[in-house]
Amino acid sequence: MCGITGYYSFHHSISSTNILEMNHAIKHRGPDDEGFWIYNNDQAVSFCGIDSTQKIKEQFPVLEEGIDCDIALGFRRLSIIDLSEKGHQPMLSENEQIMITFNGEIYNFKKLKNELESAGHSFRSTSDTEVILKAYQEWGNSAFSKLDGMFAICIVDLITQKLVLARDRVGMKPLFYHQSPEGLVWASEIKALLKHEFVKPQINWNGVYTNFLFQTTLAPQTCFQHIFSLEPASFITVDLKDQKVIKEIFWKIPSPSQDTVSEPEAVKKIDELISKSISEQLYADVPVAVMMSGGIDSTLIASKSKSFSTDINTYTVSYPFSEEEVKNAALAARHFGVPHEIKEISEEEALEQLKENIQHFEEPYSSFEVLINAAKYAHDRGFKVVLSGNGADELFAGYAHTLKLSRWLVMRNFNFISPFIFMKDKFSRRVKNYFSQNALFDFFRQSQVNMMPWEAKALIKPHIYHKVDTNLLKYHLSETKNYSGYFEYDMKYSLSSHHVFRDDLSAMKYSVEFRYPYLSNSLIDYVSSLPENIRFNGIQNKPLLRKTAEKYLPKEVLNMPKKGFSFPVNYFIKNDNKIRDFIIETLESLKKRNFFNASVMDDWWNNQQHEYDWVKIWQLVTFELWYQKYFEK
Repeated sequence: MCGITGYYSFHHSISSTNILEMNHAIKHRGPDDEGFWIYNNDQAVSFCGIDSTQKIKEQFPVLEEGIDCDIALGFRRLSIIDLSEKGHQPMLSENEQIMITFNGEIYNFKKLKNELESAGHSFRSTSDTEVILKAYQEWGNSAFSKLDGMFAICIVDLITQKLVLARDRVGMKPLFYHQSPEGLVWASEIKALLKHEFVKPQINWNGVYTNFLFQTTLAPQTCFQHIFSLEPASFITVDLKDQKVIKEIFWKIPSPSQDTVSEPEAVKKIDELISKSISEQLYADVPVAVMMSGGIDSTLIASKSKSFSTDINTYTVSYPFSEEEVKNAALAARHFGVPHEIKEISEEEALEQLKENIQHFEEPYSSFEVLINAAKYAHDRGFKVVLSGNGADELFAGYAHTLKLSRWLVMRNFNFISPFIFMKDKFSRRVKNYFSQNALFDFFRQSQVNMMPWEAKALIKPHIYHKVDTNLLKYHLSETKNYSGYFEYDMKYSLSSHHVFRDDLSAMKYSVEFRYPYLSNSLIDYVSSLPENIRFNGIQNKPLLRKTAEKYLPKEVLNMPKKGFSFPVNYFIKNDNKIRDFIIETLESLKKRNFFNASVMDDWWNNQQHEYDWVKIWQLVTFELWYQKYFEK
């Protein structure tokens, strides 16, 4: 929906230039309006910005550079619900003692509003932001667990002298922060943090190491030193009197129930919960579309959406080798009787802004991001909100590697042979790596297509590698040796640290909001608490969702094999001279930095044998582009 920025300087007032530059850095997240609130020496003033609407400019003065303040809040607005100026942020309580900036959407805000009105609260707007503000006034930090939706929130409470940052259950909306003895700085994107005078860009090699091993940087780490990702389902409280910072968790994934539930019962309930979620997430005061990939997840959303909206629109992004998905999406749209468009992404279009798009992601990345093109198309067609099928794979055991779990649980009994494998060829190293997976966390790592630990060690120069914390025990979760344990890793690291983070940056680059019907509170709670034998059979991916979709989808969609939504990088690395020249040029630039062993890089480039060997190459390319963007002036 928007973007938020802010800072709290612990010891002395600093210039408002900081908040102005931070806000400008994320203008793409909210082109419709902007606002500021600054606090200095017990005096608070609200301001508008140069991009504010005319009506807002008539209410507030424009914030200028050089105004000193201890606390500053910034906001960029993408108007989705209550398009009027009443939804302007930062939003203040009636007594102007509590301030809020909020990025996201709360789908149960009408229900909460009724509850708060019964408790005596009155409302000036129809926005969900005001509902959160009143919910905080009524329930304090307990309000966060009541919110069903996606959110990154900052609240300044002058009554209790607290500052609070909070993020939704599964991290659908990002929130990054920099903490130092000088103060606390936060924003929806890292590029805004880097505009603040307290924040100096430095490589965090611990973050880079996990990025290379998992295709994403595991929260709370980022690839920047002293910049952290606020973990999902958590909030930070800062005492304005003594600057003490406390982090707390407000929700945990429910454990599987011991109650007996039949598969038909589970399918019926899931069907109802998906319908409820879609109906809530279709609510907006702007046009909404459904992005269909041609697979089960998004196609089921499209089929059910027609019951709740008469003017639903669908579209599919077509790219090389996606012919079957495009055909199935068009077939399904005809089957449902909904308008459908196909946006073809040519090789030239994908490469057109390749460097800029890669650098937008704020960390090394392992693929061409087609979602950026999908977001641009939605923006150009006038859609501000797009429903996505993301989250279904994690929630319903959709990934192919999940089906290898049972075999691994047996094979790990033979891990004692690992120390006896002395050969150094690639095959022997892979076998040794396989029989070194003692923890479920190791199996999860192995399931991601990425560098192996021994490959990262060979790549990174010794003067850097010996400083890297390669002990990843701090990222381990419950480690139950079953599907429920794997599910935790999928939800926290595959979904929260990777997929929805990628989605948000892709969509908001073009001022579009992606919504996720599969990630509603009630659906996650219900599926998580189902007995394991109902959720996962080790034979077929997404068994429960397939059963749910049977009565809605054509058999062509139901029977289509699982395929990722991404551009075929491997093909173009092998066959496109323009891409190959670009890669060679980028790798040559990277070699000069003395971070990585040039001989290892050359070996990887010249000996691509395995199907996914290109991933390591692309991680190096995107590392160099990331470094150029954020560390070179």
